Amino acid sequence: MADTRSTDNASSPGSGATGDTRRTRSHTDNAKTRQSLVELVTALPGLVTALVKDEIALLKAELVSRLAKLGVGAGLIFAALFLLFFVFAVLVAAAVLGIAVALPAWLAALIVAAGLFVIAVILILIGYSSIKRGIPPVPEDSITSLKKDLNAVKGLGETHE
Repeated sequence: MADTRSTDNASSPGSGATGDTRRTRSHTDNAKTRQSLVELVTALPGLVTALVKDEIALLKAELVSRLAKLGVGAGLIFAALFLLFFVFAVLVAAAVLGIAVALPAWLAALIVAAGLFVIAVILILIGYSSIKRGIPPVPEDSITSLKKDLNAVKGLGETHE
């Protein structure tokens, strides 16, 4: 395609050649950039697919970033809990030694062990009842709500507010 711009001095302010050249060039540029409605509609599924893929990639990147931070935080908490285990062991030893001042050492250790056993049994019973309330892990309220929505769309039931 030939260049439509003029290289001679005919583009002086009064000649009008510049206006014709610009009009011709902008008309050819518009013809290149304009697309028919059929071409736009044909390209729409590809554009929507690309948009969805890009959104999913962005979501993945954000989740990976957040999960990395979550992993670091969980690791630090685990390290702190590990150290707290030893702190608890030292406190148990201190309790045994404290009671051993008044009673024989074996009896002091037995009293502390019995106290820890009672606390452990209470925690197990509370945990068991909590787990029992959570089984089965089915979101019943959400399922009921979705069934109502589906029936409302079908025209079979009432809508919920």
